[in-house]
Amino acid sequence: MTALPTPWSYQNANSINNGMVNEATPILALKELVANLQREQNKIQNLLSSLGFALRSFNNLNQFLELTPLMAARVTDADGGALIMFDSKGQVRLEQIYCHDSQTCKNLRWALEQITDKITPHDHKILLGESFPKDLDEQIRVYLGETVQVFGTGVLVKNAEKARLYIISRNPEYCFSPTRRKLVQLVADQTAVAIANHELTVELRQKERQDRELEIASEIQLRLLPRKCPTIKGVKLAAQCKTASRVGGDYYDFIPTNYDQLNPQLTSVPWSIVIGDVMGKGVPAGLIMTMTRGMLRAEVLNRHSPARILQHLNRVMYADLENSHRFVTLFYSEYDPETGILSYSNAAHNPPLWWQAKSGKIERLDTWGMLVGLDINSEYEDAQVKLEPGDTIMYYTDGFTDAMSPNGDRFDEQNLTAAFQWACENCSTTQAILDYLFQQVQIFIGSGNNNIDDMTIIVMQIQPSYP
Repeated sequence: MTALPTPWSYQNANSINNGMVNEATPILALKELVANLQREQNKIQNLLSSLGFALRSFNNLNQFLELTPLMAARVTDADGGALIMFDSKGQVRLEQIYCHDSQTCKNLRWALEQITDKITPHDHKILLGESFPKDLDEQIRVYLGETVQVFGTGVLVKNAEKARLYIISRNPEYCFSPTRRKLVQLVADQTAVAIANHELTVELRQKERQDRELEIASEIQLRLLPRKCPTIKGVKLAAQCKTASRVGGDYYDFIPTNYDQLNPQLTSVPWSIVIGDVMGKGVPAGLIMTMTRGMLRAEVLNRHSPARILQHLNRVMYADLENSHRFVTLFYSEYDPETGILSYSNAAHNPPLWWQAKSGKIERLDTWGMLVGLDINSEYEDAQVKLEPGDTIMYYTDGFTDAMSPNGDRFDEQNLTAAFQWACENCSTTQAILDYLFQQVQIFIGSGNNNIDDMTIIVMQIQPSYP
């Protein structure tokens, strides 16, 4: 028979059992805590992964913004969340809101709408410093009551606050711990990425639309410029326009003085040879160039002298050019194949160069006259020259003389005159002269470099066979 334990052994056994229970209790609690932390961590990771997936998948910014307050509230165990947006005009608006229950959501929406409705664009611009978010946060707390806790963080895009993300809790023991603050900031940063992506997409679409519009404008302008040089009795022509951008402000044209008749392409009729330059570049200059072309062609039908045509053109275009703060330089000439006389008038354009075959000398064809659009009462001067076989005239725009070398030197009129002299003496065709001049300018500005201004040249040569 087994003996009963002595008092000593009984007490000792109880002490041992009690010690095991006491030691086991903290271990179980620690395991439960670790399990809870793991579950919480998994929940947060899943929520943030869902937010990242939405960021990659959603093409619509509004769809993503609907998730922002919900995710912020979920990852922080808050009762609700809200997103307030600031637009470029200074308007403040409630974008999205989320709450666990309808009453809290109703109260929060009412409070935020009361606040945002009172903020004017002027106030927003003044308060958009460090004080603005603090003031807004404090106003939200006042409207919701002291029992509601509020925490807000900025949504920054390129160092500009585009929105503010809030989480709220009605639990007085709720704590905005550093971890919860970091989680809210992480959601805010993801939101900032979504907003930045949206803005970039909008900019790209606008650029694509502008590129398409520029392409259309360029096509229209190219169609308005002569596709090829006309056939004029006893004359060889070559012309080319190189724009610095897709749409340029240079203009040249060949207009038969009888183009309103049934057969305007008769080679023996006088022809207008015109070159011009709108101050500026791009689409505005291109539009004015188009307007100039239409109005000038209408003036040619009146059969006036070159000076009178420029005077009428200036009066018709003055109001529009004054409103656009732009001017047009224009050299207008008419060549009569029957007489070999070139009549011309200049509205402050670069004077064409006239190479005389007999003497080998070059003269400038110039008259006095103001820019078109500068003074409504501008007067212009008529002049004439008699062209002989072999004579060559070069019409050009200031893109040639203003062309810059890598050292900052200008090609200037002296270099252009020397190049034109050499070309007239050594090139056998007008096209060869034109190609040589463009080649010399390209060499001057450097291989692979583009000129900053439009460049246009017309080369006109009287054929030796001309009587």
